[in-house]
Amino acid sequence: MNINERNEIVKLIEPNILPNTVELEVKVTEDVKLIGENEVLEISEDIDMSLENLDMVSDDNEEVETEYDFSTLNKLELVEILEETVQDTDVVKIKDKVASIKFNFLRICKEEREREMEQFILDGGDKENYEHVEDPLEIRFKTVFNIFRENKNKYNEALEEQKLINLQQKLAILEELKQLINSEETLKKTYDEFRALQEKWKEIGQVPATEITNLWNNYHFLVEKFYDKVKINRELRDLDLKKNLEAKIELCEKTEELLLEKSVIKAFKLLQKYHDEWKEIGPVPQEKKDEIWERFKTATDKINQIRREHYSKIQDEQQANYDAKVAICEKIEELMSENINSINAWQKKSVEVNELFKLWKSIGPAQKKLNDEIWNRFKSSMDTFFSSKKEFFSKLKEQQIDNYNRKLQLCIEAETLAESKEWKKATDAIKKLQEEWKKIGPVPKRHSDKIWKRFRSACDTFFTSKSEHFSGVKGVEEENLRLKRELLERIKAYEITPNRAENMEVIKGFQREWMAIGYVPMKYKDSLQDEYRKSIDALFDKMKMTQNEISTAEYRSKVEGLKDDPDSRDKVRRERNILTNKITKLREEIIVLENNIGFFSNSKQSEIMRAEYEKKINRAKNEVKVLEAKLKILNEQ
Repeated sequence: MNINERNEIVKLIEPNILPNTVELEVKVTEDVKLIGENEVLEISEDIDMSLENLDMVSDDNEEVETEYDFSTLNKLELVEILEETVQDTDVVKIKDKVASIKFNFLRICKEEREREMEQFILDGGDKENYEHVEDPLEIRFKTVFNIFRENKNKYNEALEEQKLINLQQKLAILEELKQLINSEETLKKTYDEFRALQEKWKEIGQVPATEITNLWNNYHFLVEKFYDKVKINRELRDLDLKKNLEAKIELCEKTEELLLEKSVIKAFKLLQKYHDEWKEIGPVPQEKKDEIWERFKTATDKINQIRREHYSKIQDEQQANYDAKVAICEKIEELMSENINSINAWQKKSVEVNELFKLWKSIGPAQKKLNDEIWNRFKSSMDTFFSSKKEFFSKLKEQQIDNYNRKLQLCIEAETLAESKEWKKATDAIKKLQEEWKKIGPVPKRHSDKIWKRFRSACDTFFTSKSEHFSGVKGVEEENLRLKRELLERIKAYEITPNRAENMEVIKGFQREWMAIGYVPMKYKDSLQDEYRKSIDALFDKMKMTQNEISTAEYRSKVEGLKDDPDSRDKVRRERNILTNKITKLREEIIVLENNIGFFSNSKQSEIMRAEYEKKINRAKNEVKVLEAKLKILNEQ
């Protein structure tokens, strides 16, 4: 509706307007609500202290609309600035500054808590068990902020009381305007009273937000009605309209200057202020009304467009941030889909996840409606990763404890063997322990070096003792070699006598002496033993002894040599069992052969078979005699 149409409507309804019908609402085209007509200057509860509720449930870094930039300050600096700022009790003046301080302080606190929780989880803790302990700066901040909050509450209480008072005052002015319109006073007096009421109206402050629109509509309606009803002379009216035009031109110029303001936030706040001032200014000449309003509106639209573009850019950035955070979530979820089954693999993946976490913190917020959603997804994927890691290392810890217990048992066994003098047996046993040690997996890191040093010390103790022993034995073996070579010379030099018993005693003496001498160096063992056996056999040949006698004599020498063996009892027992079994088997064989002979007929062919069977029987009986002689020798031990 244009201004002409509005005036025509006013003319049509004027005859029907009664003195007390000021409540009638009229839309004023010029003052259409463009920017927050209902906005009032008030410190709202959205600047409340929420440090005590700060938690990792959200990643909301929503921009704080303020011209103050404290993003580079630390916690101590922010607290000190806040302490200085709250000394000013004018909450309206300091509210934006306090809001910016609070925003940055809480941001730092949140980042610190995130790092604390991250480290807590990396150290093996459960997120549910994490508790943040406030540092002195946080307590100090809350104490100072409470000063501002108390002042703000006092201000708001006083403001609400004043708004009600202002409302009553403006309602009273509306009543005075109605009476003035219906007054029969002189033009000069009426006009002066009208101007006084206008000034008084401008001086009155804010009213309750719910009353603003209706109040302003009634006021403008009565102002217009005053001009129409009292018929002020054109000169006065034109002068008033001219002053109003000049005031609105000044507002247009100030609004246009806002286009050069770098701070979008500051420009928009001033624009809101200028719109409030515009509403305080009365009408302008009819021919200039549309023009001046269009100029003001054009500047307003441009600033609004700049603001829209500013927040559109922010939205684009927030969308890009959201897409980047989605990519991070997908990467972590991809990592979790892989089969991670080793310490190195978990450590590698942990480094990747921590780098992704750092990247996440470097990315700005997403749109508020998506911010919590993506944060919950990220938090869930992080929790899943670290829960799986904890489960893996928990099982690994159990396995390592079991490995530790197994290696501890090997240490005990090795320490027992370390003092053994049964060199070969103990050597084999320790080597077996070493092989078992290699097959056992790792133990808890804090025990690894200690348990290995213990096992190695036991092994080293044994092998050192063994080395020392055999280094001393080497000289003994060389001496034994000399003695056995001298004995061989005596054996070879012995002349057989006619006395057979005497010869046997001498040979037995040679055999006992040979066995008593002990070990020789390994490289001479086989050749020396071969030479000894040939020398003894040569003596038996000279005595014309049967093979059975030779075998029995050699066996006696072998048995006597077992006397100095630590395992002689077991070896004699095993040898006795072997001989007994052979004798039993041969006797059974002889019985079978003798029974079979009875089945042969008296034919020539049968005689050949019988003769063959008798040879087998005789060989078996002869072998039995030899075995019985050996068994007798064993039983004498």
